[in-house]
Amino acid sequence: MNFPEIHTNFWDGVIAVPSIVLLTQLFKVFPIPRKYFPTIATVLGYLISIFISHRKDLWAGIFMGGFYGSAAIGLYASLKTAWLTYQKKQENQAKNGQR
Repeated sequence: MNFPEIHTNFWDGVIAVPSIVLLTQLFKVFPIPRKYFPTIATVLGYLISIFISHRKDLWAGIFMGGFYGSAAIGLYASLKTAWLTYQKKQENQAKNGQR
């Protein structure tokens, strides 16, 4: 079995992953349960990878599409966690400052 030759570059990660995060956020306009958003991000990752980034190699597109979707999910989760932690820290400082 020959493994696909995957040519990826810095711009795939810089453009594809944030695009997937933004497109996934646009889906929040529709009444879709939140539990399906990681699946939506994964599907978008596959679509971008197969049809845009790796048009000429289906196996490379499938392989990298999983990475794009997973990276977008991780990016969103880390940003959300950092934001919630920051908000909680600000609330705790406000409570302690009032005493």
